[in-house]
Parts: sequence; C-alpha cells; structure tokens
Amino acid sequence: MVTANNYKVVMHKNITIKAFIALFVLTVFWGYNWVVMKNALQYVGVFQFVALRTVIGAMSLFAVVMLLRKPFRIQHIRTLILLGMLQTSGFTGLLMWALVEGGAGKTAVLTYTMPFWVMLLAWPLLGERLQGWQWLAAILSVMGMLLILDPLHLGADQFSMLLAMLSGVSWALAVIVAKKLHKKAPELDLLTLTAWQMLLGSIPIVIATFIIPAPAIQWTYYLIGAVVYNALICNALAWLLWLYALQRLQAGMASMASMLAPVIGVLAAWIELHEIPDAGELIGMLLIALSLVIISLVSIKKHTPVDSAMGQD
Repeated sequence: MVTANNYKVVMHKNITIKAFIALFVLTVFWGYNWVVMKNALQYVGVFQFVALRTVIGAMSLFAVVMLLRKPFRIQHIRTLILLGMLQTSGFTGLLMWALVEGGAGKTAVLTYTMPFWVMLLAWPLLGERLQGWQWLAAILSVMGMLLILDPLHLGADQFSMLLAMLSGVSWALAVIVAKKLHKKAPELDLLTLTAWQMLLGSIPIVIATFIIPAPAIQWTYYLIGAVVYNALICNALAWLLWLYALQRLQAGMASMASMLAPVIGVLAAWIELHEIPDAGELIGMLLIALSLVIISLVSIKKHTPVDSAMGQD
C-alpha cells in the first residue's frame, strides 16, 4: 500500500534526479564550450567574439525574462554597472583573451579557481575568516596553481595563464558584489539581474571592438555555430537549467556538481585539441579539483552557495 509519506519520498527522489540531470546537461554545455571558444578564435578577434557572445546572450536572456514574465525594471543601477564590469567585461573578456594563446584545458581550470578567490577575498571584504578545512583547500589551490604556472620554467603561455587567473579573481569579486546586493535587496530576480549585468558589462567590450584593431571576421559555419552555442545554449538554455536545479537542490550541492565543467573542458581539450597536460600540470589540476570539492562540501555543511549562481562557462 502506497502511503502519503511514501508518495512524497518518491516524488522528492524524482525531482532530485531531474535536477541532477539538468545540472549534468548544463555542465556538459559549459565544459565543452572551452573547446568551442578556442576554435572560434581562428575566425574572429577576441573582443569581437566576446561582444557577439555577450550582446546576443543578454538579448536572449531578456527574451527568457519576458517569456517567464519576470520583473523587467532595472534597480540598483550603480551596483549592476559594477557587477557587469566584473562579471562580463572582466571575467568573460579576460578568459577569452587567455584563450588566444593559452590552452583551453588549463584556462578552464585556472578560471574555475573562483571559489578559492571568493574564500580569500571574503575575509577582508565580508569579514568571513578561513576556518577548518578551508585552510587545507587554500593550501591545495595555491600548490595546484604553482604547479600549473611553473614559475621556475616560464613559457610562452605564462601571460595567458595569468589572464585566466585574473578572470577567476574578477568572477570572485563579482560573486562578492552579488552577495552584498542580495543582502541589500533579496527581492531582486536572479535572471533579470544576470540579463542586466550582461548587457551593461558588454558596453566596454563593444567599445573595445572599435578601438582595438582586429582582422576581418570570417563568417564560417563554425563561427556562426559557436556564437549560437554561446549565446543561446550556454546562456539562455543553461541558465534555465541552472535555475531549475538551484530551486530543487542545496546551493552548495549544485555548485559542487557544476565543478564538473572544467573537468569536461580539460578532457575535451585533450581529445579534440590534443592539449596533453604534463605531469606537473596534471597534478596541479587534480589539487585544484580537490580544493574545490572541499570548498563545496564546506558550503553544503553551512547551507550557503559557493558562487551565488552568477554566470559560468
């Protein structure tokens, strides 16, 4: 006999399974996108591609906002401008710049050190001190980054890797700004917030396309597909999947599952771009991955989000 409690348990399990499926699908989208972005740069300048990606992406998000009848009115304009500069101009612009000369796999891993930088920056900016297992996570992250950067043997891609790390720092600062904004105005809709910050943050990128010289865009089928994939799949559709999962899972659990994205990025770059990491880089990547798992587990225990659900790649 099926009781009401048993029915609720079964329904809860089904909802959880669907949420994890949604998370897995979007992490595949985000993870493989590192290869897509790297390949797309053969046909377009870096700032041109970022402009296409962010402007069309913002428009697609506004279309979703209208479709779901979410609030459209802009609020807290100064904070949104700052958020856009950090999240879109800084994070997206820097990671794409890093991909010009750097490998897709290493760029993905270094960019996803964002939770580590949030943990460090939250100390002076939010008054959240490192505690317990967070110290181990910090040590592992630093060791991992040193192994990947290999400062004793500087190579041609050192500048690229520095840009990738700065991209993670910019993302982390955006997370902290978003956290402060959420405390100040918890009623703000996450999807509307993301659409506005993406649109505002795309303005400096668009200006850069007119100032910085770049070769003419080669409108190949691959480039068109890459723009569509970034703007519609990795922005609009992925955001719907992310919000669906976030509403049904603990934020820390959802964030930990999203860390599968850089793993997929490394594997895809290994298979498709033949970017084979050496022993030091591989150990460094594993140490960073372990650090992120520890940070996420601590987050789950505290019932707080790792990344405040801001945009990822």
